[in-house]
Amino acid sequence: MELVFYTNPMSRGRIARWMLEEVGAPYETKVLAYGPEMKSPAFLALNPMGKVPTIVHDGQVVTEAAAICAYLAMAFPEAGLAPEPGEHADFFRWMFLAAGPGEAAITNAAFGFELPDTPEARGRAGYGSLDMVADALAAMLADGRPHVCGTRFTAADVYVGAQIQFGLQFGTLPERPGFADYAKRLGSRPAAMRAVELDNALMPRDG
Repeated sequence: MELVFYTNPMSRGRIARWMLEEVGAPYETKVLAYGPEMKSPAFLALNPMGKVPTIVHDGQVVTEAAAICAYLAMAFPEAGLAPEPGEHADFFRWMFLAAGPGEAAITNAAFGFELPDTPEARGRAGYGSLDMVADALAAMLADGRPHVCGTRFTAADVYVGAQIQFGLQFGTLPERPGFADYAKRLGSRPAAMRAVELDNALMPRDG
């Protein structure tokens, strides 16, 4: 099987890298620079958005970090990262909350866009407010719940965990009880540490 990973170390590709390291399957990394290289005809043929991460697995293209996490979990069941019976509801609920309302709320807040403070505005926006997203994620971790699906680490933790980690690191997600412990617990995983090391080694050097 051939697995090719298109990324940039300063991108959401870090999420996909972590997932690839958790899966443990061999893969080839192709780093794309922002600008013409990422918008080249060759890459646009794979991902018309001209964005990373993108993977190509035996000729099948998968884009979007959350989709890549879910796909790899199912393409490599031996890694044990796909939901088991009884876990599907939590797996898909929280992964897609983070990828949909969570991503939109964090991005809008980072660019200084604020919804009108009215029930109508919060109702029309899928995320309601950034605080509502943070509260929902905190509720998921209430009562010491260690992972998205309960006691077992899954691919949903890679995506949801990365969003919480990045949010705490860059101040784009309001802090809530349980966030710091969850982020620290996930960050101590060997695959997570390998992924960080690999991506940090690709970061541009000053001078």
